[in-house]
Amino acid sequence: MSCFKSKYEAELIANAAYIGTPGKGILAADESTGTIGKRLSSINVENVEENRRSLRELLFTTPGALECLSGVILFEETLYQKTHDGKPFVDVLKVGKVLPGIKVDKGTVELPGTNGETTTQGLDGLAERCQKYYAAGARFAKWRAVLKIGPNEPSQLAINDNANGLARYAVICQQNGLVPIVEPEILVDGPHNIDKCADVTERVLAACYKALNDHHVLLEGTLLKPNMVTPGSDSPKVAPEVIAEYTVRALQRTVPAAVPAVVFLSGGQSEEEATLNLNAMNKLKGKKPWSLSFSFGRALQQSTLKAWAGKKENVPKAQKALLTRCKANSQATLGTYKGDAQLGEGAAESLHVKDYKY
Repeated sequence: MSCFKSKYEAELIANAAYIGTPGKGILAADESTGTIGKRLSSINVENVEENRRSLRELLFTTPGALECLSGVILFEETLYQKTHDGKPFVDVLKVGKVLPGIKVDKGTVELPGTNGETTTQGLDGLAERCQKYYAAGARFAKWRAVLKIGPNEPSQLAINDNANGLARYAVICQQNGLVPIVEPEILVDGPHNIDKCADVTERVLAACYKALNDHHVLLEGTLLKPNMVTPGSDSPKVAPEVIAEYTVRALQRTVPAAVPAVVFLSGGQSEEEATLNLNAMNKLKGKKPWSLSFSFGRALQQSTLKAWAGKKENVPKAQKALLTRCKANSQATLGTYKGDAQLGEGAAESLHVKDYKY
């Protein structure tokens, strides 16, 4: 039993379990100002606060979408923004029974002593930021560690450094009332096969849970946001059933049953691919003590963004595209998605970006 006690313990456990409710998942709308700028420029929209706010309002006010969601991850700017008629986004989410979350890391920098591997910044001042975000209505947090597969990567140094960083972040969040999402993303970049990805994923997750236990993190009050186990971006694709088998096996070998939910990142898969892979995992027979859900950014927003194109008159069309993806992923968490969603423009295109940065 963890010797760490947080006055928020019961709340952390309840919120983590709620986010993992089958049939629901997380919309990751926490793109930094630079990253959302790239998304906006892809549809020829200027990266100014009003356009960023308008896009997020479109997402959060889509009729029916919040029923498919249990959480939305926000960027700091968005946590304090309002709808055009003055309603705080946090209140819009709460009315829709969706927990607001917040990205708390400060991005990656090169890890000295490695061949271009990275470590994540943001531990300095994290407790104070968490207190401020909790007061503003946030109830969970996200921190992204990034690892890559190469001839000698990830190194044990990078694995250990990132695992310890995630564990320190997690315990600080819990002390201040926020459920930490533990995200050790292994980039899909490279020519490796699915066996190599499985091997690395298992090593990374094992190190993360060793570190989380060493830091006395309350596992029942956390969520895991891993990559799916897939072949590298330069390798031939495999069927969703194969990805499901490899991914669930990696989780069975490394993730304690105390963790309530695994919320996958999409990692540059197309919208439809990410949904089909998640659905295959939930259809797979076998031991799965955690709910398997989604925390998708690009894989929920791509066809929406293209449909919107920054034009007010396109908002209903864009919201329809978002609702389609939300419903498809909600069904995928139950293993009932039939692959029959009307594919919006961009739903089948790869969203892979080499060396992806938030």
